[in-house]
Amino acid sequence: MRFFPGLLAVSGDLDRAMRLQHSAFSMWQAHGIEPEAWDYRARTVVSPGYPLRPEIIESAWYLYRLTGDRAWRDMGRTMFDDFVRHTRTDSGFAALANVVTKEKKDDMESFVLAETFKYFYLLYADPATRDPATTVLTTEAHPLRPVAAPP
Repeated sequence: MRFFPGLLAVSGDLDRAMRLQHSAFSMWQAHGIEPEAWDYRARTVVSPGYPLRPEIIESAWYLYRLTGDRAWRDMGRTMFDDFVRHTRTDSGFAALANVVTKEKKDDMESFVLAETFKYFYLLYADPATRDPATTVLTTEAHPLRPVAAPP
């Protein structure tokens, strides 16, 4: 779900993208970082882990780049500060076993460096760094130039 606001934004459905991103961010704000699964009706954590996923940050980047609204950068700053506060260790960043208690796991997936931090960086980088109109990012955040379909 967390990637979907970015997908909606790229497809041109900015209104729904923004509403869904705000909804995802409210989930993040409930405990200062997002759980793997959340019951929106009850506003409770269903699956308390957080493996350092990038998608909510990716969506903030797309929304910022496609709207120019600094509110998405402000959202990203909150997420970055929370991310560092709750996951930083002496030797890197630890996935959370429980977002409510902030219990850390002895685990850091490689995608935190390849994707999560890439989106945090892109959110504040010069806009010329990556233009979503001329660059497609794979699910692993690798940049690709779009190729025109053959006639």
